Amino acid sequence: MPQTAAPIVRPPERVAAPTGRAAVGLLLLLGALTAIGPLSLDTYLPAFPEMARDLDASQAQIQLSLTTCLVGMALGQIVTGPLSDRWGRRLPVLVGVGAFVVMSLVCALAPSAETLAAFRFAQGFAGGMGTVVARAVVRDLYSGRAAAKYFSRLVLIFGIAPMAAPALGSLVLGFGGWRTIFLALALAGVLIAAAVAWRLPETLPAERRNTGGLPATAAAGRALLADRVFLGYALTQGLAFAGLFAYLSGSSFVLQDVFGLSAGAFSLIFGLNALAFVAVGQLNARLLDRFDPRPLLICGLSLGLLSALVLLVGALLGALPLVVVALFLFLGSLGTVMPNGTALALERHSAHAGTAAALLGGLQAVIAAGAAPLVGLGGEGSAVPMAVMVSGAAAASLLVVLTLARTRRR
Repeated sequence: MPQTAAPIVRPPERVAAPTGRAAVGLLLLLGALTAIGPLSLDTYLPAFPEMARDLDASQAQIQLSLTTCLVGMALGQIVTGPLSDRWGRRLPVLVGVGAFVVMSLVCALAPSAETLAAFRFAQGFAGGMGTVVARAVVRDLYSGRAAAKYFSRLVLIFGIAPMAAPALGSLVLGFGGWRTIFLALALAGVLIAAAVAWRLPETLPAERRNTGGLPATAAAGRALLADRVFLGYALTQGLAFAGLFAYLSGSSFVLQDVFGLSAGAFSLIFGLNALAFVAVGQLNARLLDRFDPRPLLICGLSLGLLSALVLLVGALLGALPLVVVALFLFLGSLGTVMPNGTALALERHSAHAGTAAALLGGLQAVIAAGAAPLVGLGGEGSAVPMAVMVSGAAAASLLVVLTLARTRRR
């Protein structure tokens, strides 16, 4: 009896990447979602000394609010990434940005440093929900060098936030004090939420979503953690972020209190460093036409380590020019580390892009969160604690990418 041929089952098709004006609009929107983190972290940095005085708190206590925000971002990404694999990309973003607006308003009412730290945790959780989905959307639409290029373009938008945030914070600080900064963040959240509702497409069709519930999510998480190369790239990114956040948490005190710069001068230096980050990110997109992401990543990490060692020397000597130049070079190096590392990590698990982005972002935030309080606990009145943390993170990230994230030759 003749056998009937089995029907051909075609895999679910991906959503086509947008072109023209739609592509530009999506890039701007994803950049805004990714910028929620820098906006939350950087806008109030110039206000740290005032906040310490107003809330009768120490440097370490104020920096704790930076740490809790980072931890919240980590958990927000870890929770939301798998949910976006199941429910799609749009709904989690809308919920997250809406919650970010509410928690920004609550932070403006904080009566003490301890209460602010708790509110910042919730604000970070909400912000992380949008950040992780933005990464998953990119992986839904692109892969390989194309994904690395897209993440490099996102650096352009992502970099505007840290350039503008401290300047905005200094401006608002002059008019209404540090609490008004959180009101400005709430307004920014309202604008982003409106843009998401209007323009963000659904890039994960129903037929490609995870319908296995919690067991399937847990299985995907175990597979990711068992992947040595993915874990290596995730740790590399996390350690690089630790260096970045050691800079974020310590630079305001170092440049203003240790070296005596004004809030305006600090904002200018901060903006120039962010400009270096953006410029190198755009150069990275061009270099990807000729080189693979991994060698570019290693070059960026090597430059980061070299500049971190110069920073340490400048801190030990109390030499402001060395410190400023080293920070400029270090932030520039991250312009190639972030896009290439992210693309390499997400490349291996396209079927669970949300979960992979969640673990990647979660590890980054958790590792980085440990750097912020260590800078404060290292002692006040010196640039050395910040320089030590930046140098250690830079050395560890390069070591991990050369060992754990190294693929075996066949």
